[in-house]
Amino acid sequence: RRSGQYTMNHDHSKKIPDGASFDRSGSQDSLDELSMDDYWKELENIHETRGNNHEERVALVVKEPDEGELEEEWLKEAGLSNLFGESSGDSLESMVFLSTLTRTQKAAVEKRVETVTQTMRKRNKQHQIPDVRDIFRLQNDSKGKVCDGSEPSTVRTSENKKETHDGTKGPKFSLGTDEQKSLLEDMPSSDTDINLEISFAEQAANLKDSSVGKMYKGGGGDTLLPNFRLPKDKTGTTKIGDLAPQDMKKVYSLALIELTALYDILGTEFKQQKAVKIKTKDSGLFGVPLSLLLEQDQKKVPGTKIPLIFQKLIAQIEETTLETEGLLRIPGVATRVKGLCQELEAKFYEGTFNWENVKQHDAASLLKLFIRELPQPLLTVEYLKAFQDVQNLPTRKQQLQALNLLVILLPEANRDTLKVLLEFLQRVIDHRDKNKMTLKNVAMVMAPNLFTFHGFGSKTIEQSEFVMAAGTANVMRFMIQYQKLLWTIPKFIVNQVRKQNTESQKKEKKDKAMKKLLKKMAYDREKHEKQEKTPNDTDVPQGVIRVQAPHLSKVSMAIQLTEELKAGDIVARFLSQKSGNVQTLKKEEVFLYEIGGNIGERCLDDDTYMKDLYQLNPNAEWVIKPKQS
Repeated sequence: RRSGQYTMNHDHSKKIPDGASFDRSGSQDSLDELSMDDYWKELENIHETRGNNHEERVALVVKEPDEGELEEEWLKEAGLSNLFGESSGDSLESMVFLSTLTRTQKAAVEKRVETVTQTMRKRNKQHQIPDVRDIFRLQNDSKGKVCDGSEPSTVRTSENKKETHDGTKGPKFSLGTDEQKSLLEDMPSSDTDINLEISFAEQAANLKDSSVGKMYKGGGGDTLLPNFRLPKDKTGTTKIGDLAPQDMKKVYSLALIELTALYDILGTEFKQQKAVKIKTKDSGLFGVPLSLLLEQDQKKVPGTKIPLIFQKLIAQIEETTLETEGLLRIPGVATRVKGLCQELEAKFYEGTFNWENVKQHDAASLLKLFIRELPQPLLTVEYLKAFQDVQNLPTRKQQLQALNLLVILLPEANRDTLKVLLEFLQRVIDHRDKNKMTLKNVAMVMAPNLFTFHGFGSKTIEQSEFVMAAGTANVMRFMIQYQKLLWTIPKFIVNQVRKQNTESQKKEKKDKAMKKLLKKMAYDREKHEKQEKTPNDTDVPQGVIRVQAPHLSKVSMAIQLTEELKAGDIVARFLSQKSGNVQTLKKEEVFLYEIGGNIGERCLDDDTYMKDLYQLNPNAEWVIKPKQS
């Protein structure tokens, strides 16, 4: 730790007031004062630009929520609003959902339900308010001991090893109960392996519980970020964009609960902020909400997922060369940037704007201006603070895990735009020998554009500004450095989705059986039995799957599963069967999909071992098709 004065020798002087301790732990180790210079200069440029179009700026108001309001909102977001209020009786589907949660996730839900319940009692609402303990007790009875029913809110690991088995046959999913504890102990994991099989919050709880769990602060030089990697998963890595929308919705709820549980265990407050609606521009380029801008752009270019102006500015910067020294750091001339901004508003969509007049540094300034002028931050009002708070988590691995969950929680438009931005920043860094823009420099310059937001966090006291600056610059570094890992959906979450789907299907089967009984019509029953027989049971022998490929010349094939057979091999086998009359698709255009069974739809990566996946989802159908954009 160190404390004391910090002053800059240019006008925009910043200092840490006396006595403000500056923690150089995992997130802030050795970010020397000199390198912070870029951050403050960038902030100064931003203030200067902002001064120029002062009259147009509408500050975003962040509403301070009433007691219990945050928690109520959280439960709605997590898809658990029927645990309280008028609809609290109808919580059967919530029971299915709750039965798949880990111990730490349950504790996070309980904590919020408890707060809402107390608030409602205070407000004296005449609802039937369930007692939290009843919700979880009910669920334990109906499931046959899935979680530690004795004291649900504790995060202690209970000793009863057999309670995870709910007596059902079928593929086994590892979930975050005691079996995760033993899994953790068995797994030889290095400090740089990111374990996606076990809930992040469970890993944190076990680290806290274990005697060796002295929180690793991750020392070492600032430039040497650990080389984190994902160990190979035989059932395939799931990326954002690989799952069907109905499953993504479940992933979102689980990621929100998991992130909250992780922050709870690590003692960091997780609060979603709420923006008060403000009047925004409903057309144009700068200062237009992202969703509206995309709607506008999709009329011009159907299916586009990134604002056209954003794509064009990046292309314009790259066209010159990424070797220009000080790229992104040296600002364009403020008056010229303002003029270009107005001209773009008038001529961009007309196609009459002359891009040859745009100097590279001006284009870079326009790109940053675009990000800052969004009426709501690119990282969203809801999660901007949670992104900032990543710097307070004890270990780098936990910081990375939290960022992974946060990326999953972003709306699609924000996430896609962020991805394109991070990929571009990495390309700038790849030319660091020439442009002198290292990972640290780029992070310093970009952090104020993503993290300081008009009308947002303006109450930050001077004292925390330095720490916040260093911290957000570090979060920015993490996002750039580990971007490939951040777009992965952790396997434990995909497994929870599979389990939910399996449970829901069981429930549906029971309901169907009941209706069938009531109808008592023989022909109905026969028809139903015919439908029940999947192709897997009938025309395909054991250990063989039938793969359909409606878009290819060979439309269907029976494939014998072997230990080594991968998804990519099956696609290659189909593509080698060419016939003249069908449009030829290239290897990178088509993918094998796992459809149905315990997942809606999942695009498989080429390295997925098919036999392992088949064991996880024996009732799936297998289809080769192009990826939906």
